[in-house]
Amino acid sequence: PFRMDSQNQYCVSRPIYSTRAFEHVNEKQVRETKTIKERCSPKLIPQIIKKFFPILNWLPIYQLKQWLPGDIVAGVTTGMVCALQGLAYSLLVGVPPVYGLYAAFFPILTYFILGTSRHLSVGPFPVTCLMQGAVVLSLAPDELFLYHGNTTGVNGTATLVVNTTARDATRISIATSMTVLIGLFQFGMGVVQVGFLVRYLSDPLVGGFTTAAALQVVVSQLKLIFNVPTNNYNGILSLFYTIGDIFKNIKQTNMVDLIAAVLTIIVVMLVKEFNTKFQKKLPVPIPIEVIVVCTLFNFYACVCVYIFNRFIPPRSPDVSLFSSFGGPSFSTGVVSYAIAISVAKVYAAKHELIVDGNQELIAFGISNIFCGCFSGFVATTALSRTAIQESTGGKTQVAGIISALMVLIVIVAVGPLLQPLQKSVLGAIIVANLKGMFMQVHDVPILWRKNKTDCCIWVLTCLACIFLGLDVGLLTGVIFELGTVVIRTQFPTCSTLGNVPSTEIYKNMKDYKNIIECPGVKVFKCAAPIYFANIEYLRDQIKHTVGFNAVRVFKKRNKALKKIHQLIKKGKLKVTEVHKQPQSTRERDPEQVEGGAQQEVNGGARPAAEVEVQVDWSSTLPVSVRIPKVNIHSLVMDFTAVSFLDVMAAKSLKLIIKEFMRIGVNVYLAGCDDEIIMKMESMGFFDEVVNRGMLFISVHDAILYIKMETDSENSDDSMAEKVPETSKPS
Repeated sequence: PFRMDSQNQYCVSRPIYSTRAFEHVNEKQVRETKTIKERCSPKLIPQIIKKFFPILNWLPIYQLKQWLPGDIVAGVTTGMVCALQGLAYSLLVGVPPVYGLYAAFFPILTYFILGTSRHLSVGPFPVTCLMQGAVVLSLAPDELFLYHGNTTGVNGTATLVVNTTARDATRISIATSMTVLIGLFQFGMGVVQVGFLVRYLSDPLVGGFTTAAALQVVVSQLKLIFNVPTNNYNGILSLFYTIGDIFKNIKQTNMVDLIAAVLTIIVVMLVKEFNTKFQKKLPVPIPIEVIVVCTLFNFYACVCVYIFNRFIPPRSPDVSLFSSFGGPSFSTGVVSYAIAISVAKVYAAKHELIVDGNQELIAFGISNIFCGCFSGFVATTALSRTAIQESTGGKTQVAGIISALMVLIVIVAVGPLLQPLQKSVLGAIIVANLKGMFMQVHDVPILWRKNKTDCCIWVLTCLACIFLGLDVGLLTGVIFELGTVVIRTQFPTCSTLGNVPSTEIYKNMKDYKNIIECPGVKVFKCAAPIYFANIEYLRDQIKHTVGFNAVRVFKKRNKALKKIHQLIKKGKLKVTEVHKQPQSTRERDPEQVEGGAQQEVNGGARPAAEVEVQVDWSSTLPVSVRIPKVNIHSLVMDFTAVSFLDVMAAKSLKLIIKEFMRIGVNVYLAGCDDEIIMKMESMGFFDEVVNRGMLFISVHDAILYIKMETDSENSDDSMAEKVPETSKPS
């Protein structure tokens, strides 16, 4: 470890720099701005093409011998898992299982060309599927497709039967149209470069949201596992209504489906634990989902002899439906992108690669548009599939193309044989794959110890999604998260700094014992941006730091000065020496300086013929006016942590500075960033009173300058005779 002793020192000898002096010595220059013509130079066209088609960056340097074997193994393994998960997740959307295969196939084709991540496994994800399914089931519930069947009930009336053909056709139309709209939202966000907006979805918020979504997914699959009828609910308390229906009809449980589902959950979870525990020793993870399906349905007998005549031809979305799910489509698109980009960044950091957030939006947008036109539903990524693809040796998106070929084989060869697959088994596969999301609950006590605010965001988002639904719950979580940011900036950390002796270091007076405060000087630090919401709080903190209210001091002094002049006029106060001022020194109201002629403050007006006197306000006055003590002559504001200043804050800050200057307290701004200074200039912050001369490079430069000024004034004091030296009235 580095030893801290008297030998480890550094010495710096440089001038005392104000900002103006520093700019003059170092010759500050105007920043160069490129014109539109320069930015659109023909030389940049190849770079723009490569940015929009990232495949052109990595495919030419593809190392066939080193990378291809790993990509093949990863692609085959991931493809089998992706096909089974596509079948299972179709139940969450409310469409037939074969459409889950389309959602697992088509997005990979476009992402292979447009995506910037080399490790993402693109396809369905339970959370986004559930969000989309909530819209599909609410717009096309079973109740809309009932008709009277041929059989009669107990009372002789015809039984109601669901027209599954019409229902599925309507649901497919809604799901595919919504997928296209989601893609349009994502593509539009990518084009206008607003990928940064997803950064507002913090890890605690996403953790709480996905945990609640996992619970929603489990509840939605319970009706398939128990094979009991339930109504379709959406919105507030829909989760509890569904649970109520399940328990109400629990006696109708199909024991065969229940046993098959329970066995599937147990086996899948045990094997996944085995894969996790021995992942370093296993060449590839055991594809347990495929094995379960093979065992239950003689999957080994399926040979590639039954070929579909063709894919379902592409079709345009039903634009008339867009208005029905505009809001849910936007929230689903944001969530799907947030999940994908968070996973992509994890593996990009691990392999020292770069992921472009805006290009990812474009890639997923086009992928979802393409997928929706081919009857698929929303695609993003899944941590489990991506982990399999990366851990089995996947190096590039060639592994993704190979996994897509595996899904293609299932679609064109064995897809029809999977039609009789029990939905309870698919539901069990979904539930078994959600263990990782439920394990996020362990993050709550860790977050509580690290940051209680983040913990509250996690818990509140989770509860809001459970009780209010995923879309409203997510919006509630985002609003609460932004509210915490506003509160933290509205009430920023402010401190009074002191100097570590014989150094240029300034620290909070409350945190260290071995620091001193410069006599007659207060150093105030604000550790946050200054804007309209926190400027009043900042004003109060400055008052607390200096120990007085500058406005109140000014008014009290004006009141005392007026009484002193009245005593002089009546002859009750005799001045031993009067120092005539070269110009009028009437006090001005800083609030009225801007935009017009200055006007005198009420109570401070005096006839021009009256004599001007200088008063030592720290001494006892000959009038009965209690004036707050001003024990400082300078105030230094440390703005090193201030990153933003808006118009209202600049105007208020200027007013605060003038309030101090009119009572004889000089104000200095230290550590202002060049961007802040340029914004001050553009907002007209500086004038004859508040000028650039009060800006200093650092707090220490300002303190040294103040000491020089103070020493200079003490050596040549030309102050007139003090009022207290006059005789008081008898």
